[in-house]
Amino acid sequence: MTISTEQATWFQQTFAQLADNVERAVLGKRHIVELVLTAMLSEGHVLIEDVPGTGKTSLARAFAQSVQGTTTRIQFTPDLLPGDITGITVYDQKTGAFEFHAGPVFANIVLADEINRASPKTQAALLEVMEEGRVTIDGVSRTVGKPFLVLATQNPVEQAGTYRLPEAQLDRFLLRTSLGYPDHAATVRILDQAAVATGELAPVITPGALAGMAELAASVYVDALVLDYIARLVDATRSADEVRLGVSIRGALALTRASRATAAAHGRTYVTPDDVKRLAVAVLAHRLILHPEAEFDGVTQEAVIGQVLLDVEPPTRREES
Repeated sequence: MTISTEQATWFQQTFAQLADNVERAVLGKRHIVELVLTAMLSEGHVLIEDVPGTGKTSLARAFAQSVQGTTTRIQFTPDLLPGDITGITVYDQKTGAFEFHAGPVFANIVLADEINRASPKTQAALLEVMEEGRVTIDGVSRTVGKPFLVLATQNPVEQAGTYRLPEAQLDRFLLRTSLGYPDHAATVRILDQAAVATGELAPVITPGALAGMAELAASVYVDALVLDYIARLVDATRSADEVRLGVSIRGALALTRASRATAAAHGRTYVTPDDVKRLAVAVLAHRLILHPEAEFDGVTQEAVIGQVLLDVEPPTRREES
């Protein structure tokens, strides 16, 4: 069942209200706020590559406040264990039974701070929950609920004492972006304490209603020509000279889901090629593995996707559903 025009209009208005509310706490970052909201409504996760002190924690808290959800922060360190994230079962001597103690991953928004500082074994604790929304401990699967968003950060400058994220985990992030420093006007407003503290943000929507928005986004119509365009973009990344490993099928599905949410956010019931172009770099770039020679020559993943967008011709007409 395809989303109706009235539902698309409501989606657009609610999306704008959510973005406005979050932007009160994270000044001057409207594009990033909309990207993260798009990921949440696509039931995906976000990797933020940024230096410390740019407002990543404020962003996570602002989203949780806006959707009346819960938020947790996990500071990844080399001595962090998988059980510190997922939770553990503890034997209760009084009752003579094992009791489950939930870890911080059981929240609507989980801020995984400096995720690349933990060991690969600890990083792997997030693989199942990011893909399936559940955690299996001692043979028992427990769902973390909806909405569920992992907002992970890593410092792209300091690499001492870090572990590179494996490709399987990078592929589970719907998109990668960077907050960056605010512009001059936003900096002045922050220094003048004009920004509203995240604790003062009023909720805009309930978690249940947000899950309903995600279902509406999933029902946005995608024409066969647009699907063909996405497939050709993905194929082009695999045949690019600078690329050792191109975008996976998971990446193509992620781009389709995100494009649906973006179309609904603009009040449309169908996806256009411009929706795909708008998200291609954020969704696809981090999934590429470049040849060492290309990296040595200064080629970036974003530049490869940008060239692919120039080389692959988008469809020029849309068939009505």
